[in-house]
Amino acid sequence: MAGRVKKIGSDKVKYRAPKGTRDILPAEAAVWSHIEALFRHAAARYGYGEIRTPAFEDVQLFIRSIGSDTDIVSKEMYDFVDKGGRRISLKPEGTAPVVRAFIQNNLQAVNPLTKLFYISPMFRYDRPQAGRYRQFHQLGVEAIGSDDPLLDMEVIMLAISFLRAIGLKHTTLLLNSVACGNCRPRYVEALKDFLAKSHDDLCEDCRRRYTDNPLRLLDCKNPACKALLQKSPQISAYICGPCREHFDKVRKGLDSLGIAYTVDPSMVRGLDYYTRTAFEITHDGLGAQSSIAGGGRYDRLIKECGGPDLTGMGFAAGLERLLLALEAEATMPARRIPCSAYLIALGERARINTLSYLYKLRDAGLHVEYDYLGRSLKAQMRAADRLSCRFAVIIGDDELERGTASIKDLAQGSQTEVQLTALVDYLLQ
Repeated sequence: MAGRVKKIGSDKVKYRAPKGTRDILPAEAAVWSHIEALFRHAAARYGYGEIRTPAFEDVQLFIRSIGSDTDIVSKEMYDFVDKGGRRISLKPEGTAPVVRAFIQNNLQAVNPLTKLFYISPMFRYDRPQAGRYRQFHQLGVEAIGSDDPLLDMEVIMLAISFLRAIGLKHTTLLLNSVACGNCRPRYVEALKDFLAKSHDDLCEDCRRRYTDNPLRLLDCKNPACKALLQKSPQISAYICGPCREHFDKVRKGLDSLGIAYTVDPSMVRGLDYYTRTAFEITHDGLGAQSSIAGGGRYDRLIKECGGPDLTGMGFAAGLERLLLALEAEATMPARRIPCSAYLIALGERARINTLSYLYKLRDAGLHVEYDYLGRSLKAQMRAADRLSCRFAVIIGDDELERGTASIKDLAQGSQTEVQLTALVDYLLQ
C-alpha cells in the first residue's frame, strides 16, 4: 500500500510515496515548469509580485478565515501539535497565509493596492481521486486594498488570460454574488425556513450545517441534498442594493470585453470568507468534478485576521486539474529543452581533449549530451537518436590530429567536417 514499507527478502525494504501523494518525474516536471512560467508571465503583465509563505501556519488562522464548519477545517486539514506545544496546520489553501503575511509585514504601507501571486503546494486529507491529491499544487493571485468592481473583473480576466495562454479552450465562466454581511443573514433565514420541513431528509453533515452554517448546504455534493436545494430560494433575490450594483458593474465590464459567462445562483464556493463576487471556471472534459479555477472577493477577511479594514479579491487554480484539462483537450505541451547535439569522443585521448568543447557548447546555451557509460559508437548513436538530438558530433584521434569534428545531421542524414575552433558557432547557427 502507498506509504507502507514492503519487505523484500530478509533485509531489504521498499518505500512508497504516502497515499494521496505522487512523484513528479522529469518529463512531467518540464510541463509543470512551462505552465508555471506562463502563469508568472501572466501575473507580471497584470502587475502582481510573487510571495512565498510557509508550508504551515497557526491552525487558528485557517479556522478563523475559512470557517470552522467548512469541510476543509472540519475534515481535511493536516493539523498537529509540534514539539513546542503549538497547534500547527499544513496550509490547505493560499489566501489566508497571504493575508497573514500582508498584515504581519505591513504591506499596506508599501502600496495602497497590494497585488501578489503565489505558486505553492497545499495539503488536505481528502479521498484521492483523479486530479485530487492530499498534497496538491495551486497557482493564485490576491489583490488587497480596493473594493472597485473593475478589480474583480481584472482578476477574472487574469485567470482567463492565463488559461488561454496554456492552450485551454473548452472552459465556462460561472459567476454569482454571494452577498455581504448586511444582506446575507436575510437569505440564510429564508434558506433555513425553506429546509425546515425537510430537515430529516438532509445528510448528516447538512443537518449540522443547518444550525451552524446554513450557507454551506449549497456546497453539498450529496445527490439527495442537491435535489432538495434545486427549488430553494436564490441568493440573488436577497442581495442588498450596494451588492446588486457591484455585481452589475462586474457583469457590464465583462460584457464590454465580450467575455461569456453564466450566472449560477447556487455557486457559493467552499470557503466562508467570500463576499459579493464569486466565480468558477469549469472545463467541459472533466465530468462532475469540472472546476479548474475559482475565486472571489473577501471584504471582511483582512479585518477578521487582525488587520486593517481592507477588501480583497483573488483566485486560485489547481495545477493537477489544469493538467487533466490539457489531457482532455489533447493539448499537453512537450517542453523538454530539445537536445542540440550528442558529443561522441572515441578513445581516451579524445575524451580528455574534448571536454573543453563540451562545456563551451553548454555555456553557449546548447543542450549537449555526453556518454559516461563507456558505450560503443553504435550505442551512442542510438542514444542520440532516442534523445532526438539534431546532431551527432564525433571526435576521435584522427579528428584531433586535423583539429576538426565530424558532424552528422541526424535529421537529414548528411555529414560534414568542421574546425574545432568553429564548432560552437556552427552549432549555434
